[in-house]
Amino acid sequence: MGDAAKPLSLLPLVALIFYDVSGGPFGIEDAVSKGSPLLAVLGFLVLRLIWSVPEALVTAELATTFPENSGYVAWVTAAFGPFWGFQKGLYAWVSGVTDNAVYPVLFLNYLQEVWPVLESYWPRLAFLLAFNMALTYLNYRGLHVVGEVAVGMTIFTLLPFMALCLLGLPHVRPSNWLEVDWGSVQWLQFLNVMFWNLNYWDSVSCLAGEVKDPSRTFPRALAGAVVLVVASYLLPLLVGLGVTATSTDWELGYFAAVGQKVGGKWLAWWIVAAAAISQIGQFEAEMSSDSYQLQGMSERGFLPAFFNTRSKHGTPVYAIMASSVGVMGMASFDFLEIVELLNCVYCMGQLLEFVAFVWLRIRYPTLHRPCRIPLPTWGCIAMLVPACLLLAGLLIVPWVLVSGPASLAHPTCPPACTALRACPWRMLLLVPPACQPATLPCFPPALRPCHGKQYQPAQPNHTAPTCRRATWPSSPSPLPPWPWAACCTRRCRWGCWV
Repeated sequence: MGDAAKPLSLLPLVALIFYDVSGGPFGIEDAVSKGSPLLAVLGFLVLRLIWSVPEALVTAELATTFPENSGYVAWVTAAFGPFWGFQKGLYAWVSGVTDNAVYPVLFLNYLQEVWPVLESYWPRLAFLLAFNMALTYLNYRGLHVVGEVAVGMTIFTLLPFMALCLLGLPHVRPSNWLEVDWGSVQWLQFLNVMFWNLNYWDSVSCLAGEVKDPSRTFPRALAGAVVLVVASYLLPLLVGLGVTATSTDWELGYFAAVGQKVGGKWLAWWIVAAAAISQIGQFEAEMSSDSYQLQGMSERGFLPAFFNTRSKHGTPVYAIMASSVGVMGMASFDFLEIVELLNCVYCMGQLLEFVAFVWLRIRYPTLHRPCRIPLPTWGCIAMLVPACLLLAGLLIVPWVLVSGPASLAHPTCPPACTALRACPWRMLLLVPPACQPATLPCFPPALRPCHGKQYQPAQPNHTAPTCRRATWPSSPSPLPPWPWAACCTRRCRWGCWV
């Protein structure tokens, strides 16, 4: 696809990043009720520095180095080979689909304030199915449509909160921000909600192959999105806390009540409408990232070729269908249950992504990076240490807090996550234990020295590798147990694009 034909320019990309990460302050209400006003405010200030900025910088560097739709799968594959690349793809797709199941639930929670009938099981299920199908069709119509619509939805989503801040500012009592009851803080739920509201900066890397001039567009879009996301969370939160007397009333949808108190019913209804539009925007942005990730993985040979099939609108139709089915499978869960599960899977994938970033810095120091983080490798490691500690904490703390046999079934405990990691990839690829050298290509690491020239992944030589018998997947071979490794006894040849 020529650069001029690519559907995403700067403003649509900023809007898609905004919706991938935030979509407005909807969903932060639980951070106040599970933590406290003080912890919620401090959380957004601190996490911005130790999480949002580092993840955005890593995404800017690697997305411009590997401008393709497999995104972070390409990064991890280049660093550690196809097995770990596929694992990263699995973690990311599962967490992305799980994340996308949140938005119909949030939308439904706001509508239940107006139509209580949606609290019943069958009306709720019918609404979720209709919501999913309608927005899946919009995604099918084309990424340029999604991007342009996202720009308009961003403006509509932010306008009522600008009005809320302007009308509520004279009535703010700063002492409300300092309220905290340490004994009632539910740390696990608080951290999960805070983290969920500020992650997924890397999702947009799965659209890198669809962006015009990615080496210039990506850094500018990510920088603008960081400012937009932090402001859209922090300013309404400060005003909302400043005009309310207690934090115990904060729950999903509470900003509508704040709007009614500050400006009247018209502002409350505007916020409800903005919430609805925000959930649509977040659904569309996440669906785009998830489906183009599957398309990029298929292009690299990780998934069957039909995932690379595009419609007349240029969209990966079967990848969109797979992501839509995954969303419906998760949409019946409670909001906090969904957040805890997706954070678990996302944390594992993000740790792998950060390690791959550092390893590529060490192993390929001269790799052409159009947007290089202006820090030496040791500085990048220091920047990522707090973020990695946060990820490790979100993985370990649930296992510590949940005791007894029930902990093994807890969605956020490491054993459950390990089972999720270990099982599905064999079923997804349908790779039989028998060695079939005629159909199983060998995928070596994606980079090699190119005699001082610019590094680029070249096309592999698909000569069938020699085959030996091996027990699969627990082979005694020293080769890593990725699906095709049991059949590969030598590296495939790789060339250089010059």
